[in-house]
Amino acid sequence: MYKKETGGIIPVEAAQHHKIMKDKIIKEAIEKSKQKKFDLVAYSRGPGLSPTLSVTKEAAQDVAKNLNIPLIGVNHCISHLTSSKLFNDINDPVYLFTSGANTQIIALEGGKFRIFGETLDIGVGNALDKFGRIINLGFPAGAKIEELAKNGKYVELPYSVKGMDVSFSGIVTKIQELFKKNISKEDLCYSMQENVFAMLTEVTERALAHCDKNEVVLIGGVAANKRFCEMLNIMCKERYAKFYTVPLQYAGDNGVMIAYQGLLEYLAGRREEKQEIKPYERVNDIKVFW
Repeated sequence: MYKKETGGIIPVEAAQHHKIMKDKIIKEAIEKSKQKKFDLVAYSRGPGLSPTLSVTKEAAQDVAKNLNIPLIGVNHCISHLTSSKLFNDINDPVYLFTSGANTQIIALEGGKFRIFGETLDIGVGNALDKFGRIINLGFPAGAKIEELAKNGKYVELPYSVKGMDVSFSGIVTKIQELFKKNISKEDLCYSMQENVFAMLTEVTERALAHCDKNEVVLIGGVAANKRFCEMLNIMCKERYAKFYTVPLQYAGDNGVMIAYQGLLEYLAGRREEKQEIKPYERVNDIKVFW
């Protein structure tokens, strides 16, 4: 079942699942927290699919009303960025954001999170998972790709860096061709990793130099890959910069980052009279005041 909305076709099954599960999930979260008093409810207002964002907002409104406490909506992507400071002693880094479909190089400049580079097609995480499906590794494929890569050697793949942006779709297409020619999974995994991680390391280094910063933090599920972290760490050492990651349990989507961002904004004085969803909101749309 699908519903046409502005901007294309959006699935509604996810929203229906959210409606079914939301009461159970909220109850379990409150019980697990062992908190007796709550002062604020925060929810993700976007970006994302409109139906699922709406369900989340409505659930948050119900909780806030029942507890008679304030409610605030925050940007999901910015929550990823700022949550890195919960776990690291960082000041003003370049963020390499690789969560879900996102692949962006971001830094705070002039009161806004500026996007200095990003994918022109699919995110690196999605590219790796699509590659994994092509060579029959299942989903998710990240850990299996990393393991097989240890016994592989390099075969030539497209290296698609365009200014500060990257492109992964051509690499995935080429991989598909090579797999049909019986190139080993080990060689394909090694080559895939080396190419996509080198591309991202290159544009991150360029952003580091352009912004004159000395910290890099990697955020998102792809941070689980040790080779990726190794490449970024080597680059940072060569530039006398420090490299950080977020603990893996908090690198992907999680409630902690939304709560923390809501707290930051509430303590900085932000209040919401009207709760909204913003499916297409980008990090560079938002003026940072916290």
